[in-house]
Amino acid sequence: MPRESAKKGVLGRVLRTLFESYPVLAPVVAFGLVFSSVVSSIPALFQQRIIAIVEIYVDSGDWTAAKAEIMPLIVTLIVLYFFSISLMIAGQLILAYMTQGYLCKMRRKMFEHMQDLPIRYFDTHRAGDVMSYYTNDIDTLRQLVSQALPQIVRSGAILATILGIMIWYCGWLTILILLGVCAMIFVTKIFGGGSARYFKRQQQTMGKTEGYIQEMMNGQKVVKVFCREKESMAAFEKINGELCEDSFRANAYANCLAPIIGNIGNVLYVLTAIVGGTLLVTGAPNFSLSGLPVSISIVVPFLNMAKQFTGNVNNLSQQVNAIVMGMAGAERIFALIDEEPETDEGYVTLVNAKTEADGSVTETEERTGRWAWKHPHGDGTVTYTPLAGDVRLFDVDFSYDGEKQVLTDVTVYAEPGQKVAFVGATGAGKTTITNLINRFYDIADGKIRYDGININKIKKADLRRSLGIVLQDTSLFTGTVLENIRYGRLDATDEECENAAKLVGADDFISRLPGGYGTELTGNGANLSQGQRQLIAIARAAVADPPVLIMDEATSSVDTRTEAIVSRGMDKLMEGRTVFVIAHRLSTVMNSDVIMVLDHGRIIERGSHDKLIAERGTYWQLYTGAFELE
Repeated sequence: MPRESAKKGVLGRVLRTLFESYPVLAPVVAFGLVFSSVVSSIPALFQQRIIAIVEIYVDSGDWTAAKAEIMPLIVTLIVLYFFSISLMIAGQLILAYMTQGYLCKMRRKMFEHMQDLPIRYFDTHRAGDVMSYYTNDIDTLRQLVSQALPQIVRSGAILATILGIMIWYCGWLTILILLGVCAMIFVTKIFGGGSARYFKRQQQTMGKTEGYIQEMMNGQKVVKVFCREKESMAAFEKINGELCEDSFRANAYANCLAPIIGNIGNVLYVLTAIVGGTLLVTGAPNFSLSGLPVSISIVVPFLNMAKQFTGNVNNLSQQVNAIVMGMAGAERIFALIDEEPETDEGYVTLVNAKTEADGSVTETEERTGRWAWKHPHGDGTVTYTPLAGDVRLFDVDFSYDGEKQVLTDVTVYAEPGQKVAFVGATGAGKTTITNLINRFYDIADGKIRYDGININKIKKADLRRSLGIVLQDTSLFTGTVLENIRYGRLDATDEECENAAKLVGADDFISRLPGGYGTELTGNGANLSQGQRQLIAIARAAVADPPVLIMDEATSSVDTRTEAIVSRGMDKLMEGRTVFVIAHRLSTVMNSDVIMVLDHGRIIERGSHDKLIAERGTYWQLYTGAFELE
């Protein structure tokens, strides 16, 4: 569950994080927006004063005196406009810088937080939907910060300034305009509420659509092999139709709002002219703070203020679209940021170790090729346990969802240097066991000990640093072949990376690549065969030089000849290490010290290849059946 509800106070949180990111620039921009808005609102004051001066001198015809009073007003207004324009230009430049910087920080914050999320999160969320956070949701947040929020500040300052001026000059006309604004607010609430509901749904269905598209692109070969283009298109039409429907309804509400508000403003302008003219003709007493009688110098500026006032209310209503979309995007972004990170209560760490003359193990900063578990105790003492690779599971139960049991009463002893193999049908729980050793998931019951230490006490980063893993699904990153191998240990030299490649038999094909080890890989190694990609992944594990190896169908993507080459390299790699092997191809596990047969999350047989063959049980059936098929 999220640590903080992302649905509450989204706008306040956006503003808070924005001002925290730019504690100096954000107030400067806000001041510039308010100042320029106030300046754009006060011409009515100057207009009233100029008309009043003209009324005074129109009978006498002393235009020289009138000019002497009017010119300072015009000069003052010009100076104010000059500063307003300067502040507006500077503010827009700073705002552009702030917006992109803020989005950059939000993307960084999301990405950093994603590194701390448990594997469970990525198992339950589509990659396309996660990508939507960085594209659609960030773009809606950009519109909110760069367009909607500045417009709210600008229009809000203008409305407050004009309202003050109107109350000062004529209370009756002010009441009339406020009644019209109430009608505008009522309409905005009705249409804005509908728009908000569907814009939120639009963001969700957009993420769903992108997730489906990515899924289909990744599985395009499967779609074509099984001729499922029509079914794929039908499913896409359904999802795309939902997105179209939500987008239509959201924009229909938003687009209908502006013309309605605009027409209310036009009607209000006409009513202001009628009422103002009536007050002027009848000589009705004025109701104002200024105490001035109703005159041409008040009615004419009031008409302009009414137009400007309702126009800014209209501008605010038009921001409903950007505000709602931005809020929906920000809500999804904050929901990701608020996801519970992977917890780590461990305190035992992995350190470089050396053996003293008296046989004791101590910590050293140098890389010695030997490791030890640094175990601090409550009494302040610290003990060092040499990393041997002794991994044991005791009566382990596990369920992914808390309902369906995946593992039941699983007990495994893997002594240092042993090769332990797991075989069984798909879904028997083989990969789940290795996931638990890595602590990608935590067990529901039982214990897992590593060199006699409960793995819950070991820091996850140190635990995983002691484990090397080669998965069935290979992931290569944009960069050179050498950089992908070095991913296993970033401080490895070029020579060490090449030696690792030679050890597993990858050097032969790498040397034949156009750029050798400097060949650029893109698109998850799309320019390599599946087997070549698998060999690079095995070389990556080899350069990491871990004491414990996990091979999850590591040779499933290579042909028989390549498998023989890889097996020879892997045999050298596995010497002196504890190795867990998951394989359907039984030829790869025949030389294992212990073979464990799983069925529906239980270990039903265990022993060496010869022992299990002699028992003529499930393993014997798998083995003989495999060779009958061959």
